[in-house]
Amino acid sequence: MAKSKFEYVRLYELDDKLLKNVWMVVRVDGKGFHKFTNDHNFEKPNDLAALNLMNDAAKGVMSELQDIFMAYGQSDEYSFIFKRSSTLYGRRSSKILSTVCSMFTSHYLFNWSKHFNDPLLYPPSFDARVVLYPTVRDVRNYFNWRQADCHINNLYNTCFWALVQDGNLSNSEAEKRLKGTFSADKNEILFAKFGVNYNELSEIYRKGSTIIWNENKSEDGRKRKVLKLLTCDIIGDSFWEDHASYLDTSITD
Repeated sequence: MAKSKFEYVRLYELDDKLLKNVWMVVRVDGKGFHKFTNDHNFEKPNDLAALNLMNDAAKGVMSELQDIFMAYGQSDEYSFIFKRSSTLYGRRSSKILSTVCSMFTSHYLFNWSKHFNDPLLYPPSFDARVVLYPTVRDVRNYFNWRQADCHINNLYNTCFWALVQDGNLSNSEAEKRLKGTFSADKNEILFAKFGVNYNELSEIYRKGSTIIWNENKSEDGRKRKVLKLLTCDIIGDSFWEDHASYLDTSITD
């Protein structure tokens, strides 16, 4: 960039570099998605096409930013975790946030027609935040929190919409019926009243979507990294033991 007398304005830019040697998690959330899903007639309590669209948007981000080693999504949100050693954009918070959020939105829009026949009535929007986690325990507990949130919300929504759609209750009546209930109560309502065994519902609804990099051998015998979508438990030890290399604790200079 050529020098000019106006260049001094760059001095007003803040240094927003994130700490080194900690894991960066960027979570993207739909903005005003309750209205968006209603206006676009998403199925309740879950719309598989909408979830697959979110997954494609997340894969698009990971394909372009390969410092992301894992992503987890549910409903209208996706969390991306970067390698601890990542130096992407000099670890500038504003650059990382704006890039991930804009890429996710772009891929969501680009893949819309792949999953829905009806055109968009208006563009969706997403916001994002970045959070730093210093220990393996913190990283695991973050994803434990998001998957537990997925289960709690999905159990409630499954029960709520069963009461509305099949039980002929109004929305306010269904809310009143579920007020103060626990998980066991909701499971009992689903099974006794509607014959639904919650644990037999698709895992993508109950456990969310996890995307990881996986090594595959091509026909010529060469190894290449590909993105793999999982719908599995990530709260227990098994997942993390199988992917121990993801949480590398080495220190960078």
